[in-house]
Amino acid sequence: MRVVLGVSAGIAAYKACELLRLFTESGHEVRVVPTRDALRFVGEPTWAALSGHPVTTDVWDGVHEVPHVRLGQQADLVVVAPATADVLAKAAHGLAGDLLTNTLLTARCPVVFAPAMHTEMWEHPATRANVATLRERGSIVIDPAVGRLTGADTGPGRLPDPEEIFEICRRVVAGRPRDLAGRKVVISAGGTREALDPVRYLGNRSSGLQGYALARTAVARGAEVTLVAANVSLADPAGAKVVRVESAVELRDAVLSASADADVVVMAAAVADFRPAVRHDSKIKKTAGEPEPIELVKNPDILAELGERRRASGSAPARPAVIAGFAAETDDVLANGRAKLARKGCDLLVVNQVGAGLAFGTPDNAATILAADGSQVEVPRGPKEDLADAVWDQVAARLTHA
Repeated sequence: MRVVLGVSAGIAAYKACELLRLFTESGHEVRVVPTRDALRFVGEPTWAALSGHPVTTDVWDGVHEVPHVRLGQQADLVVVAPATADVLAKAAHGLAGDLLTNTLLTARCPVVFAPAMHTEMWEHPATRANVATLRERGSIVIDPAVGRLTGADTGPGRLPDPEEIFEICRRVVAGRPRDLAGRKVVISAGGTREALDPVRYLGNRSSGLQGYALARTAVARGAEVTLVAANVSLADPAGAKVVRVESAVELRDAVLSASADADVVVMAAAVADFRPAVRHDSKIKKTAGEPEPIELVKNPDILAELGERRRASGSAPARPAVIAGFAAETDDVLANGRAKLARKGCDLLVVNQVGAGLAFGTPDNAATILAADGSQVEVPRGPKEDLADAVWDQVAARLTHA
């Protein structure tokens, strides 16, 4: 695959070296096209050495090869990382003052922008309008991560991890449809923890890998994604807004808040069914006798509450239009799944077997997607991104009728 890696003039330009390495080590041919000012951050010899190709910023270099036309025409993917506010503005308005902006105008392949800038620049109405214009034209503009910027500043505007940008690009060139473009999606991931005392908690084995795969693939298919993550130690998926929670009650509040105007909610988190009735303020000490029994109370049933709220709203169109849940079962998988689907009032339920090295903490998964209309789809064991895409296929089919 032929990739054009555009690099604009931001301090995050050094991270693009890692993105370049990920592409080249995966067997892709990469041409780096920096802006002139980007070379103030990372010099031309570095890009040439890492890519194995000459590097220029000017349309007049090698003019007999017409690079300002050929690069875009021949590319299978163009990705700009970092994409500054200046480059986003030029791309949105069709300006072509250097080799990168000329390449963007001639590209007929997927184009991915990974913005990086100060928060105030990202949130400025001009930048938001330019981003909206690019998305309307079919470009993928990944929302920046939230974190430390230059100096002491913190906020949205940080370039996502190169590995996450690479994963988005990999899904884009795999030919997945942009059938979630303009849709707001809420996903829960990970496993909740219910505190017993300051040291101990009741929890589960969920790693969050499946929920993060759902977020990553949804971004690649054009969705605006909010990911509610419970106790997950993974890099934020590029382009997703991440809300971190710990307990089931916190997860409930975050999901209900984010889903108020959402088109889709997918509950992939492993939510504890119970929590201790009493949370001790100090560590429970081991004594000579037997420990006191721990009294448990039920946690809120978030998936069922989402369905009840939708039914009670009476609004048209209903929101969320599609509600999907996950059911991790150890026995009688399909029977328990169908019963849960009927109880919860959701549209889709992804049922999978867990335990004995299955599902939790593994890179692969297998499942059956049950639907409220009685249909079901078998998804064979494979990468969790494949199951995620199968879920989005079912969601997208139902959104067309919503």
